[in-house]
Amino acid sequence: MVHNHYYSRNLEKLSKQYEVLREFGRGIERETLRVADDGAISQKPHPSALGSALTNRWITTDFAESQLEFVTSVSHDVPTLLAQLTDIHKFAVDNIKDESLWPLSMPCFIEAEDAINLADYGSSNAGKMKHLYRQGLKMRYGSIMQIISGVHFNFSFADSFWEHWFCHYDTQQERADKISDAYLHIIRNFQRYSWMIPYFFGASPVLCASSLQNKKSDLPFTKTASGAMYLPYATALRMSNLGYTSHEQDNIFINPNSLDEYLDSVRNAMKLSSKIFEEKGLFDKKGQRQQLNTNVLQIENELYASIRPKRVADSGQKPSEALSHGIEYIEVRSLDIDPFSAIGISSQQVHFLDQFLVWCLLMPSAPMTTEEMLLCKKNMQSVVLKGRDPKVELTEVLSGKRMLLRDWGSRILDSIRNVGALFDKATATSNYLQNCDRLQHMLDDPEQTRSGQLLKEIKKQEGIKSVAQVLSRQHKQQLLATPYAYYKPSAFISEAHDSLVRRREKEQRDTCDFDTYLDEYFKTDTE
Repeated sequence: MVHNHYYSRNLEKLSKQYEVLREFGRGIERETLRVADDGAISQKPHPSALGSALTNRWITTDFAESQLEFVTSVSHDVPTLLAQLTDIHKFAVDNIKDESLWPLSMPCFIEAEDAINLADYGSSNAGKMKHLYRQGLKMRYGSIMQIISGVHFNFSFADSFWEHWFCHYDTQQERADKISDAYLHIIRNFQRYSWMIPYFFGASPVLCASSLQNKKSDLPFTKTASGAMYLPYATALRMSNLGYTSHEQDNIFINPNSLDEYLDSVRNAMKLSSKIFEEKGLFDKKGQRQQLNTNVLQIENELYASIRPKRVADSGQKPSEALSHGIEYIEVRSLDIDPFSAIGISSQQVHFLDQFLVWCLLMPSAPMTTEEMLLCKKNMQSVVLKGRDPKVELTEVLSGKRMLLRDWGSRILDSIRNVGALFDKATATSNYLQNCDRLQHMLDDPEQTRSGQLLKEIKKQEGIKSVAQVLSRQHKQQLLATPYAYYKPSAFISEAHDSLVRRREKEQRDTCDFDTYLDEYFKTDTE
């Protein structure tokens, strides 16, 4: 990657006040399945000791009753972030007794779709809406796709960073507009270069045959003796067309060139009708609702994206309504679960994301065309399906030239090293440059990537289940033996108790029936 004048100037600007690199806000959301000792998906309800999945701030559920989601608070250094996440995992493991956490993004063996119980959030209107949304997802895509799990990384720049970066602005509105533009600048570059994330950290090169119950594929899969299916050079099947995707969204292009254009394209997507979902029907044969609506997107959360601009929303406020006041942070959604980490993510991944996202800000970021977005998608699909092939080529998005993945990756990584050096100076460590060295080794030897390591183990033991069970048991024992480092156990116990109280209060406060509640919720979308 050539260090152009724009990048060099920004790098020099940042180097003059590198201390601001200590103050980023970071948060993690990690999804994982509860499984029985034999590796089968849990049939038990959400453990009462973990509180209410609707209102607990740290431990909730995603699509399924057995699919836990752990949510950290915002922290400003990597050790604190990982300590928070470890403590949340430990409390959960302490309270699921004879169960453990599935260590892979792709689900365990599922005998039938109905073996997956939808998440239950109680009898409040808000809880019923979350449950109905999941009924719609099940009908649209099938439950197996929905329990594919990942890790989301939330990242924000501190006020002190923006004060240094912008130097001057006349009004608070101008400041908010500049911040939003800067985050979208990052998002565009992220889309151009984010193929590096599944290359380094993708960990879903293999899937259980049961994952293909409702999908056809002409991909050249190889089977292990136990029936596990893999592509020899795949990195992240979770992000392929066999993973967490929606064909109905293939023609939706969310415009990242300005906040107004982004919001307009999201709102237009919300109103886009789907013939397929209309044919499935808003109501079932018994007259009960089976999806929130028949549009391509039931709600904004159904939009599948590898990165999203975000803002903390008030209670009951839609994401786009909150976002209209300006972007506060970005959410990276392309991380597979790290199977070799008890908490699903490692410091190595966080260090890379830190410097990668800052690098995306320093690099030029012209507005994106639809054609460029399609090219970025093609690069991503090449990486997730065959990224470890030493001969795989990608198309450089700015020049249009074809080049070997390892050559382009090495050029980008060489440029990112400059940011890593500033991070090391700010944190008085060598973590970031050492991490770059490890990542370069992965470019030189693809088998050192997460996907390469995992596939090697699965081939050796001839199956997903045996590898996953060993890892999940190791992780559980590790967490049980690890002392709490950030929170006290009493904090989790209090939150679990208080969350149950908050859920009951929500149920008691409802004053209208569910249909009226839904009509009011979607009213602004049709006005």
